[in-house]
Amino acid sequence: MSGGNAPVERDREPRTSISARVRTIAIAVVVGVVYGTVATVGHRHAWQIGDVSIPWGLLAGLVGVAALLIGIRMVAGGRVAAIGASAGVVAAVALLSLPGPGGSVLVASGIVGTIWSVAPALIAVLVVAWPSLPSRGAAVAQPRATHA
Repeated sequence: MSGGNAPVERDREPRTSISARVRTIAIAVVVGVVYGTVATVGHRHAWQIGDVSIPWGLLAGLVGVAALLIGIRMVAGGRVAAIGASAGVVAAVALLSLPGPGGSVLVASGIVGTIWSVAPALIAVLVVAWPSLPSRGAAVAQPRATHA
């Protein structure tokens, strides 16, 4: 037993340094740019069944954007990394929506191109703005009131 002035060490979340946060955000931005680029290239793929065209590339791209941003927000533990990945995805989609030097486009006009141009930004806003849920540890630590 030591003296009574020793600080009591409690379970705390480890604090991350500013350089670690900057690296996390930079990695999130790069991952967002890569995913946005790959999904923009593949968003036009579709299955043609008779007269019906099923845009599976668009659906896979949008589900992937949502999964990527939700996953980064959960793994990185906050909104800042998700904002970085969102910026990367939206920047890649916006840049690749512009006509190239020869006039060719990756995001053609039409319903699929319009949805692809707008939906990743809307998904990003939803994922970033979604309220944080209390962690399970915080819910377990709080005693429950019992009514007698």
